[in-house]
Amino acid sequence: MVKPPDDPSDLPPALAGRVRALNDHDLRPDGEHVLYWMTAARRSTWNHALDRALAHARALGRPLIVLEALGCRHAWANDRSHRWLLQGMADNARAFGNTPVLHHAWVERRPGEGRGLVEALADGACVVVGDDWPSLGLPRLQTAAARRLDVRFEVVDANGLLPMREPERVFTTAHSFRRFLQGRLADLLTLRPAADPLRGLGLPRARLPAEVARRWPAETPEALLSPGLPGEIDIDHGVPPVAEVGGPRSARQALTRFLDGSPSGAGLEAYADDRNHPDHEATSGFSPWLHFGHLSAQEVVQAVLDREGGVPDDLPRTGRGDRAGWWGLSASAEAFLDQLVTWRELGFNMAAQRPDHDRWESLPAWARETLDVHSADERERLYTLEEFEQAGTHDELWNAAMRQLRVSGRMHNYLRMLWGKQILAWTRDPREALAVMFELNNRWALDGRDPNSTSGICWTLGRYDRAWGPERPVFGKIRYMTSRNTRRKLRVSAYLDRWSGAATT
Repeated sequence: MVKPPDDPSDLPPALAGRVRALNDHDLRPDGEHVLYWMTAARRSTWNHALDRALAHARALGRPLIVLEALGCRHAWANDRSHRWLLQGMADNARAFGNTPVLHHAWVERRPGEGRGLVEALADGACVVVGDDWPSLGLPRLQTAAARRLDVRFEVVDANGLLPMREPERVFTTAHSFRRFLQGRLADLLTLRPAADPLRGLGLPRARLPAEVARRWPAETPEALLSPGLPGEIDIDHGVPPVAEVGGPRSARQALTRFLDGSPSGAGLEAYADDRNHPDHEATSGFSPWLHFGHLSAQEVVQAVLDREGGVPDDLPRTGRGDRAGWWGLSASAEAFLDQLVTWRELGFNMAAQRPDHDRWESLPAWARETLDVHSADERERLYTLEEFEQAGTHDELWNAAMRQLRVSGRMHNYLRMLWGKQILAWTRDPREALAVMFELNNRWALDGRDPNSTSGICWTLGRYDRAWGPERPVFGKIRYMTSRNTRRKLRVSAYLDRWSGAATT
């Protein structure tokens, strides 16, 4: 008798708290293959979901099929995000190509073309494994699919160090979440996914069902990288691809560059001192690769720890929630890990516990109250969505940040906070401000539509923050930021030169 896959006694420690069954069906030991429906953790290494699928395949003696499909139905699908995803799919096709695992890369050109694909592959499956991702409509898609399938469908959380559903509550401050994490990280650091799970596989080779091959033929790596492919797809063609390349291969190169530094000194070593200064390139830039699942947060943490000499032997099993000093590492490593682990996973905590995490109603009560009190305050300036999108405000620094987002798909981390605060000041009410921020970020940012970028947007309206004084028009008790103060505190002259209107035309 095969044990239910979510039976705790059947799970290795690394998967404890990460596996959920979405329906009540049993495994089919006599099925033809195991199916891994790859939607969020789009990588062949450091991937708990892939580890789970491979474990099923080994236990049942069946081949593994990895379905990596790219749909075109979500609201902000465009050439930029599609190109990044297609580059990653090509990387994955090559990574799986020399193994017994069958990687099926399929691209939807018109909405609805992919209807029935998952069900067709699941029809002969022993079990279906998917990625547990808390936003972008994926939970609804998976729940609907689970109802249609007549085989066990489970999803696996491969998002961060802490299983995102473990706390079973929403943390409202970074301090409280950090304190909780500090009591768990000593154990979590040992519960890593396999760094190279495809090495030495002894699985039988999978064969694609004939009906699937006919109706949904796979794309070759060369076809996936064709410059003209996004133009064939029914998506927003007004957001062009960026020069930067997506995919697991470029993600690993970015990780190496950050750890080793550059001739100008940018990288991890300069992170603590320079990350907030737009003139410097001390930030990691990992967020798009993390968002699309091309890079594992656990791999990054391990790489930083290895560079620092490993995990300290006396790593505490409790903590006070302090931002620095708990890890026993260099100042830059501590600052970086606080961003990668505390702040990133804080966003996943909110998204996993509150399906409305990107809605006005999810903001703290005190923030909604003070913003509503000042909702009718007179604004010095008002801009339309189109004016914002075209970087057409009176503010040179804000316009530079928006141009960076439009051209590169990125925005400097500190300036993204200022960017949101100014949108609050220049829209008719805070609800409109929130809608404008999400529209601009989700359309243009490579890391848009992510729990972490959602946290950043909502932070500008009070999430994870406290009430500040003095109470001001429009902002009320929300933390106040201006471009004038930012230019006084930070080095921005080179940034402004680079992202001025003349430099980007």
